[in-house]
Amino acid sequence: MTTAPRDLRASSVPSAHMLVLGAGLMGRLLAVTLAQAGHRVTVHEAGAADATTSAARAAAAMLAPLAESAVTENGVVRMGSHGLKRWPELIAQLTQPTFFQHNGTLIVWHRQDAAEASRFQRQLDTTARAMPELQAAQTLDAAAIGALEPALGQRFAQGLYLPGEGQLDNRQLLAALLHQLEQLKVELHWNSPRSPEEFSPGTADQPGWVFDCRGLGAKPEWQGLRGVRGEVVRVHAPEVTLLRPVRLVHPRYPLYIAPKEDHVFVIGATEIESEDMSPASVRSALELLSAAYSVHSGFAEARLLEISTQCRPTLIDNLPAVRFTGARSLQINGLYRHGFLIAPAMLDVVMELLATGDSELARSFDLRVEHLPSAYATQTQVA
Repeated sequence: MTTAPRDLRASSVPSAHMLVLGAGLMGRLLAVTLAQAGHRVTVHEAGAADATTSAARAAAAMLAPLAESAVTENGVVRMGSHGLKRWPELIAQLTQPTFFQHNGTLIVWHRQDAAEASRFQRQLDTTARAMPELQAAQTLDAAAIGALEPALGQRFAQGLYLPGEGQLDNRQLLAALLHQLEQLKVELHWNSPRSPEEFSPGTADQPGWVFDCRGLGAKPEWQGLRGVRGEVVRVHAPEVTLLRPVRLVHPRYPLYIAPKEDHVFVIGATEIESEDMSPASVRSALELLSAAYSVHSGFAEARLLEISTQCRPTLIDNLPAVRFTGARSLQINGLYRHGFLIAPAMLDVVMELLATGDSELARSFDLRVEHLPSAYATQTQVA
């Protein structure tokens, strides 16, 4: 079980000028938290305020630690469990609303994919045994599926229900964080690419700390950082009602359908080892939409709102990391496909490091906190 973070807003960290590079999900969340703690905060972002260049904009924002355990390590699962508890607290501090749902995840499959589903369930069972604090998956028959999702009970004979999982609306959250930054009088510089090497934190007329949250923008400074391409379709489907995210087990492209407000659905599956940012291919779009139609025929009359492509910042081992590049310079990166799932955990680790130079939370998450040779005196608190 993870350690609960202490109230770092009320900690003894003196007020200072904090510089955040990058205004995607992690950068916005960190900048808001620092400003709420009483610091003067400046943000530089290479893109525009609408976050169209951020991986966080092309995402389903599912908070599914047990489901993700099939493709990641237990440390990330613990971070996700932590994040599920923290998101309601973080959202409550924002003045604009953000859709948040804690209604579990439904896993279904077609009969021909039963073998793949059995493998998936064994992986979840292994995670549940290793982490008993998680709510275990529940096996469903057609009647139980229908009780959870009336529209799907006649379509699938078997399924799994993961009761402890949730989701939020990524675009509402990004907008709410931006509004909060403006309300807190954070100094915002859009279309302003900057790098940590341009600053000397802790010296005269320089920020007290520099936090690098640029994602793939940090690739020149972080060896091994790469992009992993993902493609997402947003549709408006008035004839479809789903009460929670639904995942379709498939041996080639496991699909997810995340219902947002007003019958808007985010549909995704693809994960390609490529930094190609060109539009989605016809083949990818057809596979996504055909798979969604196989889950619910109402998607046949859905209206396409957007087909978006983005590359997720990923480190060599597909795990996140934090590293000191100097006594007062910190990089946060490698959130991969788990950005919304683990961002609160990453935030709480960074705030612990800022307060003390150490983080018990990081150890509980098996999260790497690296110190480059130039990162001296990392125990020094803000002066």
